[in-house]
Amino acid sequence: MTSPGFELKEKCAELSNLLLAKHPRMPVLLREIHTALRQQPENVTLLSEEDISIIVNGLKVQTGVEFAKSATAGPGAKSAVAKIKSLGADAF
Repeated sequence: MTSPGFELKEKCAELSNLLLAKHPRMPVLLREIHTALRQQPENVTLLSEEDISIIVNGLKVQTGVEFAKSATAGPGAKSAVAKIKSLGADAF
């Protein structure tokens, strides 16, 4: 029997390959990873930065969401520096 951590690593490696191939099994694999982490949340500590990146990339492909784009402001937004300059000492 293999350890849950090893199975999680295998699933991440498989997800990476499926992402490259845009394989239809990708949503199933994301669900399996989610289920494994919900059952044993402590196993998230076994994931490397690369594994986490693969999972996030899989979620981005599956959901069609770009996290950085949704977190940035539109073209009319002021930068923090510009806001502080406009408010002067009142900014603090």
